[in-house]
Amino acid sequence: MFTAAAESFLRQAREIQEEELRRFAARVSALLQGPEPGPEAVDGLQRLHLTVAATKYPRNGVYCDSCRLDGKFVEQLQTVLCSPKSPEQIQVLCAAILREMSPCNDLILSCDEIQDTKLLSLVSSVLLAQGNKGEVAAVGQRVVQVLERRLPEGQSARFLLPVLANVISLSPESLTEEQTNVVSKKLADWLRYASLQQGMAQPSGGFFSSPRTKQPAPITEVDGAVATNFFTVLSVAQHYTQDQWLNVQTFSMLRNWLLCYGGKELDTFNPGATAGGDRCVTAVVPAPATSGQLLPPREHLRDKAFEYCQRLAEQSTRRPLKKDDGDLQKACLIEAVKIVDIICKQDSSYMCRAVSFLKVLHSRICGDATYARALLPIAQFFLNYNKLAAVDSDAICKHLFTDIPAQLFHNPSLAFEFVQFCKDNSQLFTDSSSIFRQSFPNLFKFLAWNSPPLISEFVDLLPFLLDPGTTIEIFHLLLDLPCLTAALDIQLRAAALPASEKAGADPAGKPATCLEAFHHPLYKSMFQYLLRSRSAPEDAPDSLVPLRQLLGSLAGSPRVVQCAETVPVLLELFFRVVAEFADGSLINQLVVLLLQRSDQLYEIPAFKEDVYRVLGSNLAMLCGLRPALVVELSTEILEFSGAVSNIQSKEAIFTHMAWAIGEFLSVSHDKRCTVEQITRFFETLEAVLFEITQLRPQASTPSCAPRAISVLMATLTKLAARSQDLIPRVSMFLSKMRTFVQSPAVTSVYCEEDLEEILIRATELMNLLKMPSVAQFVFTPPVASTRFQREVNDSLPLALRMVTQLLEPAPGSMPV
Repeated sequence: MFTAAAESFLRQAREIQEEELRRFAARVSALLQGPEPGPEAVDGLQRLHLTVAATKYPRNGVYCDSCRLDGKFVEQLQTVLCSPKSPEQIQVLCAAILREMSPCNDLILSCDEIQDTKLLSLVSSVLLAQGNKGEVAAVGQRVVQVLERRLPEGQSARFLLPVLANVISLSPESLTEEQTNVVSKKLADWLRYASLQQGMAQPSGGFFSSPRTKQPAPITEVDGAVATNFFTVLSVAQHYTQDQWLNVQTFSMLRNWLLCYGGKELDTFNPGATAGGDRCVTAVVPAPATSGQLLPPREHLRDKAFEYCQRLAEQSTRRPLKKDDGDLQKACLIEAVKIVDIICKQDSSYMCRAVSFLKVLHSRICGDATYARALLPIAQFFLNYNKLAAVDSDAICKHLFTDIPAQLFHNPSLAFEFVQFCKDNSQLFTDSSSIFRQSFPNLFKFLAWNSPPLISEFVDLLPFLLDPGTTIEIFHLLLDLPCLTAALDIQLRAAALPASEKAGADPAGKPATCLEAFHHPLYKSMFQYLLRSRSAPEDAPDSLVPLRQLLGSLAGSPRVVQCAETVPVLLELFFRVVAEFADGSLINQLVVLLLQRSDQLYEIPAFKEDVYRVLGSNLAMLCGLRPALVVELSTEILEFSGAVSNIQSKEAIFTHMAWAIGEFLSVSHDKRCTVEQITRFFETLEAVLFEITQLRPQASTPSCAPRAISVLMATLTKLAARSQDLIPRVSMFLSKMRTFVQSPAVTSVYCEEDLEEILIRATELMNLLKMPSVAQFVFTPPVASTRFQREVNDSLPLALRMVTQLLEPAPGSMPV
């Protein structure tokens, strides 16, 4: 009923909104009908555009706004847009409104006869917004037709290149090979032959404007030197000419164009392909470009693009006069290297030249952290062509994995690109290099500092980092991940301190703050290990407990809390992956560490509870993989299971451990299992169950989950079935459970349903023990069991109920 009322209300609100929109559109329509629409018309169109953009809503899953405006008004907008008398600002606003209304059924626009490049750009933007493949193709055909002719005075192709870029992104197949050849030749010319003189400032038309024109100044490099080579996007000028703007636009769309049309076939490359997607390279042949030799348009563009990228590489290492120019340098360098990679994929004859200048470039920028993002595509290039390039890509990757994460983990864009780079090459790294896996402590710094955005990437990455040699270290690191976040925070703050404050702490005294502790001898080695760059199991300190306690003051930090929330997800994945390759020795190590580390977690209550849940379920999984570990690790398991505090604070782990004892402590699973061991485990768990269920005067009953009590009762029953001297003890204990569940102290802690479940389970187990041979069969099926025995074991509650029904006939039935 509420939903229907809400929908009705929303429908009425929309109808009112649409009616007001139509009225406002009518006023705007009247303003547009004047001989020369003025400021009022501009203001009305601006407001109308904002209103249409802000009130779009889907109908049947499609955004349909055209039905909300009168068809005649939509026609008027198109007429005003195409009118040569309309001011440019009015045309731009009309086009913007029509784009917001897309898809529009009342559209009658066509670009077939439009000669003006500005108008063609506006009309094309509306047509492309319709999402119709036919319209996209028509726009592409018209744009190419206009580009291949000599443009009239005052017209510029710079308005059409953005349209062309949209066409090839939406539908690259809409252009024929002949048309792509036409455009490729134009793009090559714009790349290589832009003017080396600055453009002229437009005269203001004021009283003091001089009719004389000054000689154009030459363009300069980013460091202020006069340019002696051809113009590029990094060339600097006060004002730019039309061909220089075309040069910049061409570079911006060049990579996509080469991906679509640079190969031998138009459909060979996908614009969405990754840089490292294709590692197949043909044999190196002599370079095709020689002085005076004419090349086909596609090869000609490729050649000029390669020269352009070489020029950008040279310009990118100059020291800029402005900071903004430095940022532009790096962005252009990244794009240039990606373009070179594509060119070498399409024509391996460029390989030798590319390797030569990229080696030089890498040596120049590898020591500068500000160029870190540019190092990724260079490394990708050398990975793609490792054998042909005769380059030590391992050395390049070692620098990447060692220095960049340690210094720039706090840069979010770099973090994403770096982890994406690792994902794209993860199989290659694991097959051919140990550096990747050995660098996992550094990689996890990205996750520790940027947890929410990178969690899905690390879910994909973690399986490639795990092997028998890294499993234990990664297990520790996952549990300490929020602690690592806190340590990174301290590291950043410590680096920002003046030198005098860094050395100000007293080495003999105890540090008062985390910042003081960072350089203090008591904690320095622990910080260094947690912040290490590479795997170093031999350097692990005896304990990081003091460091975890020290960093407890940062447990409430939002960044630390966010990081802690990612740990359970990765822990689940960790155990799934490790289960695929772990041998008996590694499983035993993990179980021991799991029990030990349950006492050594960072103090965030919600984090600890989630981790206990994951550790508990996977403890049972590990025991199932290797049942013999219950006997082999009996000392450690007894120590953990005998502590009553564990059942209260780590219920999930304790319960699964108790279940595993009952399930796998049997001669059926391990011939080394003895009656003495069974008795020792029985007595340990019996003491725990007694402690949590005993009723002492004037003492509070320890509270633990009803499930834990039920599991303990079942485990004791299983052990007694395997050592039948213990049956009287457990039977007597189970018989007292009715008194336990009826005690006021207990009923105040547990709900009625939980108490009933405990009593039912105790009754079922008692009845089963009245038939020891049946109990032994049910609780101790052979390892190489029959199908019937497996089904009985899988449905133990059903077996218990069947025995209960046999021993406790329904009221009124005849005795047998």
